[in-house]
Amino acid sequence: MTSIRSLVSALAVAAFIAVWSVTSPSAMSADAAATQSPNLKFYYPLPPVTDPKPIDVDVCVYGGTSGGVTAAIQASRMGKKAVVVEFGIHVGGLTTGGLSATDGGSAAGGLAREFYGRVGSLAGFRPAKAEQVMLDMLKEANVPVLFEHRLVSVTKDGKDITSIKCENGVVINAKMFIDATYEGDLFAAAGCSFHVGREANHVYNETINGVQPGKKTHQFVKDVDPYVVPGDPKSGLLWGISPTGPGEKGAGDNLIQAYNFRMQFEKGGLPFVKPNGYDAKRYELLLRYIQAGGGPGVYPHPGDNNNNGAFSTDHIGLNYEWPDGDGNFRANRNEEAYFKKLYETREKIYQDHINYQMGLVWFLCNDERVPREIRDKIGEWGMARHSFEATGGWPHQLYIREGRRLLGELVMTEHHCRGAQVVDDSVGLAQYTMDSHNTQRYVVIDPKTNKAVVRNEGDVQVGIPGPYPVAYRAIVPKADEIANLLVPVCLSSSHIAYGSIRMEPVFMVLGQSAATAACMAIDDKSSVQQVPYEKLKERLLADKQMLVWTGPKRTTPAVGSVAVDKLPGLVMDDAAATFVGDWGTGHGPGFVGDGYRHDSDVDKGTKTATFAIPVKTAGKYEVRISYAANNNRATNAPVKISGFAGGESKMIKVDQKKLPPIDKLFLSLGSYEFAAGSTATIVISTEGTNGHVIADAVQLLPQ
Repeated sequence: MTSIRSLVSALAVAAFIAVWSVTSPSAMSADAAATQSPNLKFYYPLPPVTDPKPIDVDVCVYGGTSGGVTAAIQASRMGKKAVVVEFGIHVGGLTTGGLSATDGGSAAGGLAREFYGRVGSLAGFRPAKAEQVMLDMLKEANVPVLFEHRLVSVTKDGKDITSIKCENGVVINAKMFIDATYEGDLFAAAGCSFHVGREANHVYNETINGVQPGKKTHQFVKDVDPYVVPGDPKSGLLWGISPTGPGEKGAGDNLIQAYNFRMQFEKGGLPFVKPNGYDAKRYELLLRYIQAGGGPGVYPHPGDNNNNGAFSTDHIGLNYEWPDGDGNFRANRNEEAYFKKLYETREKIYQDHINYQMGLVWFLCNDERVPREIRDKIGEWGMARHSFEATGGWPHQLYIREGRRLLGELVMTEHHCRGAQVVDDSVGLAQYTMDSHNTQRYVVIDPKTNKAVVRNEGDVQVGIPGPYPVAYRAIVPKADEIANLLVPVCLSSSHIAYGSIRMEPVFMVLGQSAATAACMAIDDKSSVQQVPYEKLKERLLADKQMLVWTGPKRTTPAVGSVAVDKLPGLVMDDAAATFVGDWGTGHGPGFVGDGYRHDSDVDKGTKTATFAIPVKTAGKYEVRISYAANNNRATNAPVKISGFAGGESKMIKVDQKKLPPIDKLFLSLGSYEFAAGSTATIVISTEGTNGHVIADAVQLLPQ
């Protein structure tokens, strides 16, 4: 195995030197798959290439993510010699390594739009097809890819990077470098300032950064005892629960939002495999949650499956050392021995995530303590047969939601996402919700019962007004650090702003823009910080990049989110409602507050959402409900209204496929008399429904 890999790497380098052409991953992929399957690998040491010759290029792109691919293609289209140096055996990152649809692409132009046009859709594609399209585009642009080439050191001359050295001994010399990794390995080794974890709110005067306890999304909706022996703290905590508290609200820390694999399921697919070292104790907390009335956290459906609920595919708290190793990287940066240690650490984390998720679905299908209904339902599914065939249906890309973040010329923050600050050097648009997954699971004392219960912390889901520009200054290092490096993936942003920016189409956009600037800097013999923005802007627009959003703004209820306090009458958002069963969260256009809940179209008849609104003043009130319409919604969502005078209750079936007629947000359920001191109770249930049921907000308007 090792000798074959060595030979392949050597041949790849030789081919690169001999002719300027694409180094196809087909041979390497077959070899790596044969040796790694079914035991997937992130890192495996490779022997040095025999007598490696240095490789000279104009633009070296380190990292074959989607942003790295577009960067290299753009550099080549601008007449420069470019190369992609890729750690593994695939290009495309998460776009080709797990996703079957993507968010945040409607404001993308340029190469990103070209790619999705060739794939066929933003909303549905096969990862294998996506990778083939990327390989085709690289080949057409005459861009070679060096697979299985891992950075171990950087050589600099003053503020310029002159070369990078790979683990196999290959050295790449370049005039410009682009760090397109999910981790930021190149810029960290080069000496750029960076941040890992969550900043305190006060650092950038933000409101939803740092520690965020008490959030209701992806949270335990049923109380669960945290101890091995219920009620006995001396027995120790169940697996996966931190012994420390969450920290002070808004405080900074070095915690990382959870990672997972985006598993692809299909009915009757490849059977779920019991992993080596399987330990059912890892899922004891989930079992108790299910027994308390919570959901299983896995709701199989065709395509890629993401985290859903309090205990799901997110491996909370087990990824802290992925971006920066044991925390000593700043002291040991640019040392080959440390890089090896860092990669070995990541391999352990990678394998642990595989073990956790394989074990999770195995547990839900096979542990006899799990209710038979759940076992049977999930057991109907398996890994998709025609996705990731070489690895038994298992995706190869761990979803690195966040790694290091550059501290560049400008830091993107919550204020840019909300539109309160607008940059004047746009190199692309971002548009997704400010989103963070949970970072920790801990014990809290319930003030109502005085008992210890489990809670998650770190999940944030806050909508934004609309697409907003990302600054060129956010993808370049500080001028006094590095002069010939651009960073389109781990760009300069706060934790919460990165949660909005970190979408694959945005990485593609920023990769193209970064390469454009790199080529201009080469032509002008200048630093990347000195590239004239107006000149850069002119070329980006010529290449069909979108730099300013001219579509509808999400400033009215017509699209996007609406704050509860901006609505008249009595309003209760889903954040204040009472939910039975495990409801997911969503942020499609048209919702009140920070998002809405959905029933995931599973466990019908077991879930309810209750909005109990106190009425202080007697009178007639129009009752309205809000929901985000979509073609996958139920046409018969039951909504029960009670508490009004002269009647026990009224049941109305709502077609949630239809756009709400009031501001495209609310639907009127009629007007009712309510007495002073009464409670208007609106219950949305899922019994007998034929699609996803949405619960967002209820509004009572005095007539």
